[in-house]
Amino acid sequence: MNSLVSHKIQLFKENQEINCPDTSTILEATLAAGFNHAHACGGKAKCSTCRVSIMEGLEKCNPRNEEEQKMAEKLNFPSDIRLACQTNIIGNISIRRMVLDKLDMDIISEQLSKDSKNALGSQQKLTIVFIDIIDYTPLAEKLPAYDIVHVLNRYYRIMNVIIQDYNGFISDVAGDGILAVFGREKKSNNSVLDATQAIEGMNEKLELFNKYLDENFNIQFRIRAGVHYGNVILGPFDTGDMKKLAVIGDNVNYASRIESANKDFDTKLLLSEEAYQEVKETYPKHNSFEATLKGKTGQHKLYEIL
Repeated sequence: MNSLVSHKIQLFKENQEINCPDTSTILEATLAAGFNHAHACGGKAKCSTCRVSIMEGLEKCNPRNEEEQKMAEKLNFPSDIRLACQTNIIGNISIRRMVLDKLDMDIISEQLSKDSKNALGSQQKLTIVFIDIIDYTPLAEKLPAYDIVHVLNRYYRIMNVIIQDYNGFISDVAGDGILAVFGREKKSNNSVLDATQAIEGMNEKLELFNKYLDENFNIQFRIRAGVHYGNVILGPFDTGDMKKLAVIGDNVNYASRIESANKDFDTKLLLSEEAYQEVKETYPKHNSFEATLKGKTGQHKLYEIL
């Protein structure tokens, strides 16, 4: 009679190694070893709280079954994130448990209640746009605080409609600045083109908005923008009082630096090399600049479309 085959699971955070019989799931093995491995749904592939990151040995994990695949598609899991309650192994692996305590459980439960494919965060290739009001500070100094708040809120609402019309969303605002993201919904084959056309639409709408500003406040707005296309982390961020869907990562900072470079070249719209390659057939006429960007090494080629 053959003895039961057992494999080793290295737990990263706990720095411990446990046994896992080939008839057991990862979850069954960790529970048997005495670890309080979260599994809110009872191991039925309904909640994802047992999920683990396979740090080494992904090829030693059996393929996702139907239930796990449904959850992976719903929550946009990368290949190395597996449900411990559904995953059997055929060799030694190393894992990191991702839900460790009650606060983790509370966060996950609230995120999953939104039933969104972005509920747990993911890396995506998106178009990031920073939009700023030119010479905003001296304009704001002419107005009392309540007028500044009112004008900016009107401006944000008008611009948000246009951004949404071109399949984007506002991720954040700071003072007079807007961070907009395009490509999340995959409604278009070219999110950079969406973003560029949105900026054109914003400038057109600004002409009408400026009539309102001139008549009521004797000021006018002009905007400039920076556009980049690259990988970012997209997810819901929640402090308890503030909730928002936002993007983070170095490419977000890169887009911000591109927007700031408009000041150096006296331009109103600049695109990164990666962004311009996506729209060069639509906008073949362009100016190009070599720029040194704060926080970035080397020279970076930027494009002004004509």
